[in-house]
Amino acid sequence: MRAGWYRADNADVSQARELADRVLLGTRRIGGTRDAMLVVAAVLAVLAVVEAGNRGDQTGMDLGTLLLLGLMATAPLALLAAQPVAVTLAVTLANAIMLGGEEPPFVAGVLAELLALYWLGRTRPRKIALPFLLPFVLFALARPDPGSTLLLVLMAAAVLLGAAVRDRGDAVANAAASRATADTLLEHAARGERARIARELHDVVAHHISMIAVQAETARLTTPGLPPDGAKRLLAIGDTARTALTEMRRLLGVLREDVGPPDSGPVRAPQPGLEQLNALVDEARASGGAGTRLIVRGTVMPLDPGVQLTAYRIVQEALTNARRHAPGAAVDVELDYTAAALLVRVRDNGPGPDVPGEGSGHGLLGMRERAGMVGGTVVVGRSPGGGCLVEAVLPIPAEEP
Repeated sequence: MRAGWYRADNADVSQARELADRVLLGTRRIGGTRDAMLVVAAVLAVLAVVEAGNRGDQTGMDLGTLLLLGLMATAPLALLAAQPVAVTLAVTLANAIMLGGEEPPFVAGVLAELLALYWLGRTRPRKIALPFLLPFVLFALARPDPGSTLLLVLMAAAVLLGAAVRDRGDAVANAAASRATADTLLEHAARGERARIARELHDVVAHHISMIAVQAETARLTTPGLPPDGAKRLLAIGDTARTALTEMRRLLGVLREDVGPPDSGPVRAPQPGLEQLNALVDEARASGGAGTRLIVRGTVMPLDPGVQLTAYRIVQEALTNARRHAPGAAVDVELDYTAAALLVRVRDNGPGPDVPGEGSGHGLLGMRERAGMVGGTVVVGRSPGGGCLVEAVLPIPAEEP
């Protein structure tokens, strides 16, 4: 074998090697992988032809053989992305023939071999990629010099680098799959827990509410000498219990609806809004609050459904508190439409809260949370004229007319 693989005095070969390095380093900047491989194959094939021409009669092989081996070692790279095993086999065979003929491989052929082995290690298991190192191992054993050892180290490094990239990609994919599986299991567990809670609430609470409605209706129909006012109150109790049962079943249905198929869940009832406030006030009157009034000020305008639902729930909770803490008291429900906000006030003439401005019950906390969700506020305290005052400020979104 002639001393040295690369002729340092050959300017064309040095330039060819530099150009090939630039092409390989710039592969990622080219569109798709197939297009990049096609460009690399074309450049390396041209470089191999240049090298073959420069060697001319200085080698033991004729020019035709050199051209054939040079193209065989580089041109197949165009198909590397689609057929990595076949391409690597062709490139390795061409380089092995040159090594066996005591002819230094082309610079372009070495670069093509490195790229092919890297890609093979990246896309195929090690047991497929490592056997392609055999020709270089045999060459290093037959010609134990620094050049053959360096060639073997470079080829082995290309395979191992590709395998490392493959392993890292597999690890990332496995970690993502594990996270997705954990999230799915967690979601299934949450759905199962919601379904369990819904079943328990339905079995316990729904039964008792149903019994309230049944007993109120039975008492109204079977109690002899029941005054008309008492019958009216019992009727209101039954209606309230049935309404509560319907509302609770709707809420439980929301808890359970994503456990089964999309069409198997309950149909959601329409969410109440300001149009239902008259019915809510009528219900309060029927329950003993004969002095309950609904007062509307300002120009009524269409509002966001979220604002309407929040206002309805605040009024509903305030009326419930008034019936609980000031039974029989007169209650005014006021809606004041302004350009920037809807003002909701519910005031009664009862004894009022023990500590003005304080309220830590779940109902009052719920009112504040609902108002906060639409950017509003709720204040609970004593009314200037006595009694309790619930005052909410619910901003109207700018896009609302």
